[in-house]
Amino acid sequence: MAAPLLVTFAGGSDGQWRVESIAAVRGGGLPDASHLAVVDGPADIPATAAWVLRGVTSNERYVNRAEREHLLAKQPPLGRPEATRAALIPIRKSDAWWELTQADRREIFEERSRHIGMGLEYLPAVARRLLQPLLAA
Repeated sequence: MAAPLLVTFAGGSDGQWRVESIAAVRGGGLPDASHLAVVDGPADIPATAAWVLRGVTSNERYVNRAEREHLLAKQPPLGRPEATRAALIPIRKSDAWWELTQADRREIFEERSRHIGMGLEYLPAVARRLLQPLLAA
């Protein structure tokens, strides 16, 4: 894997992406924003930001070798011209989640929920990039 890349997502009134909707599935949601700025690398927080999420690129933690090879063969790069829509799915995992073993998390993530297999069905229509959140100090 390449060196981790810092990525900043800033929701507000400025940015290259127009926000169609914001919906919380569980827990508190993000404040409304009309646009989303996505910046790779170090970035100043836009003055118009209602919220900011920062993370670094991450590896696929819960895939086996065959799944990883399938993902890499099927997933297109980000930033391609035909990609006119995006989904940002911030997920906060509890301490209880991280207290599980890697094998237990894998069992929930794939064997029980079929998350990886389901995601493969949508490639290459969806380009994806996994990020590990940076925690606020």
